[in-house]
Amino acid sequence: MQKIRAYIKGTGSYVPPKILKNEFFEKVGSSDEWIFKNLGIRERRIAEGEVTSDLAYKAGLKALENTDVKPENIDLIIVATSTPDRQAPSTACLFRKK
Repeated sequence: MQKIRAYIKGTGSYVPPKILKNEFFEKVGSSDEWIFKNLGIRERRIAEGEVTSDLAYKAGLKALENTDVKPENIDLIIVATSTPDRQAPSTACLFRKK
């Protein structure tokens, strides 16, 4: 029998506080109804002064609040994004440093 070597001990999430509703796009010829029907979106969260690693860091803090794990006991951080802070170093590295 193979030994389990990895566990998810806690999860967390974070969204920026600024909300942009679909009504914003009415001035450019769109509408809440069209956007929701075609894209399924009612609102967006806008990160002002925050980059992806900041969002990951805040979510990570919430994950730590839900577990007994200390940051120094984390062996691996995986961050998947299509909106990195920059090309290099990776967003995961920047998040780990924070």
